[in-house]
Amino acid sequence: MSQPTRTPIRVDLQLIADMVQPGGRALDVGCGDGSLLAYLVNFKQVDARGMELSQAGVNACVANGLSVVQGNADTDLRDYPDSAFDYVILSQTLQATRAPREVLGQMLRVGKRAIVSFPNFAHWQVRLRLVFGGRMPNTPSLPHRWYDTPNIHLCSIDDFRALCREMGVKVERAVVLNRNSKPIHLPPLLSNLIGEQAVFMLRRD
Repeated sequence: MSQPTRTPIRVDLQLIADMVQPGGRALDVGCGDGSLLAYLVNFKQVDARGMELSQAGVNACVANGLSVVQGNADTDLRDYPDSAFDYVILSQTLQATRAPREVLGQMLRVGKRAIVSFPNFAHWQVRLRLVFGGRMPNTPSLPHRWYDTPNIHLCSIDDFRALCREMGVKVERAVVLNRNSKPIHLPPLLSNLIGEQAVFMLRRD
């Protein structure tokens, strides 16, 4: 039997996939078209399931043979039992949830680890456009205009770290990406200034 063709996936999705151990169980919340799910299933032999809000996304996943249900991160994670998965993943979606802290808590209840990626609202371009332009910024990681954005709880990398401390959540790994989607290794203050997005792997402390 021929192996599936390995096609490139988004950089933050590849970083997430690299954090997932082969053969584990994973739930991808807000899985979109299933790019990460398909990668985990085909190339890491992960028992990967998905939850997606849009019917179009669910249809695309099911058409590709992926196990996906329609659901909302804010309300439907409560239906899963404790520690049902090794990993619960939320990619570029936390800022679009109504209750990010509650969602993060549910992820860490349902999964032994949570992996989260999000855009950094403290990136230097965002700061400059707010200070000198006086308008909500548009950047590659924040492409929407203020009136049509799905993002309702934008945060910085430092904000997210502070939330983890407040919740007693252990940060096992954090990768910060610059505007070229390359990992950068800088002290937290500079990471919060230069990083355009971040990927965190968390566990209950």
